[in-house]
Amino acid sequence: MLYLRSTLFFAWFAVVSTVLCILFLPTLILPRRVIVHGSRLWSRMVLFGLRWIAGLGYEVRGTVPQSGVLVAAKHMSMWDTVALYLVLYDPAVVLRSSLRNIPFYGWYTWKAGSIAIDRDGGASSLRRMAKQAQTAFAEGRSVLIFPEGTRKRPGAPPDYKPGVAGLYGQLAAPCVPVALNSGQFWNGFLKHPGRIVLAFGDPIPPGLRRREFMQVLENRIENATADLLAEGRNLLAE
Repeated sequence: MLYLRSTLFFAWFAVVSTVLCILFLPTLILPRRVIVHGSRLWSRMVLFGLRWIAGLGYEVRGTVPQSGVLVAAKHMSMWDTVALYLVLYDPAVVLRSSLRNIPFYGWYTWKAGSIAIDRDGGASSLRRMAKQAQTAFAEGRSVLIFPEGTRKRPGAPPDYKPGVAGLYGQLAAPCVPVALNSGQFWNGFLKHPGRIVLAFGDPIPPGLRRREFMQVLENRIENATADLLAEGRNLLAE
């Protein structure tokens, strides 16, 4: 049954993505807010199919920030980007510049106002990222970053990159840590029934020194994630 439901969801995901990618092509020449609505519709449809086909829902805990903050989230699966884009209204998502080269997906992320970063670009790349983030803040948007830079398997050792500290210092804004346990349920092709938890922590106030900020951020995300993973294991064992 698990493989059947995962296969049916994959078909749903492929059809929804293909149809909406084609339908929303004209939005590439329209105002940015139009593609934001289109992207949120795609997220809703993906999560709808995930719930009703694969039996995988989600729960949001904590206070969801409205605007003008840096959001730093754990990253375990594709679910994270789908759900966070919907839960956070119109965030500027920091992503690898190489993703901009993917047909359709790259075009839409560019139009939606994502922030591209070249991992090999060094200090100049970080400066460009900070400038784009400041522009997003000026527009009343929040900035979403995955501080480890890539997806991590549940329980894997953390590997936080310095880019998040650079943004925190440049933006002089609170940073909201986000923990989750999506990797236990969205495991590549397989989608296990259950409930993913997305937990927003208390904001880290601006003004901390780089090393102190990184330590506080990692501790808050990793400790909360460990609790959610333990909760997820109990749910999967039922």
